[in-house]
Amino acid sequence: MIIEVGEKVHVVYRSLYENSTRRHFIGVVVSAQDALCRIEGYAFVYDAKKTEFEKKDKLRTTIIDLAESGYVVNIVDTGVDIKDVHYRYMSGVGLMATDGKDFLLDINEFGSRS
Repeated sequence: MIIEVGEKVHVVYRSLYENSTRRHFIGVVVSAQDALCRIEGYAFVYDAKKTEFEKKDKLRTTIIDLAESGYVVNIVDTGVDIKDVHYRYMSGVGLMATDGKDFLLDINEFGSRS
């Protein structure tokens, strides 16, 4: 299997066209068959008016084929509490996903439009 139940993932949805809504998702894999996964977690949606990503408070479940080319997927350390993950701009670095403790994920690596 490419991914295991219980693993945590951060998913960047690739933009399909200019001005499409920029979305990210962080969650726990609750079911998996090959790369097709049911993931429970939190969505981040880019708010162009505020020029920042907004984390949606409501826990949601999504189904994603992690092997599809429309996603960039990172495995998140098992010790990270996904409820605590938020985005923060860090001087000299740019946009980072962090839990405010040890977890840091550079969002800038996905391009200036992450």
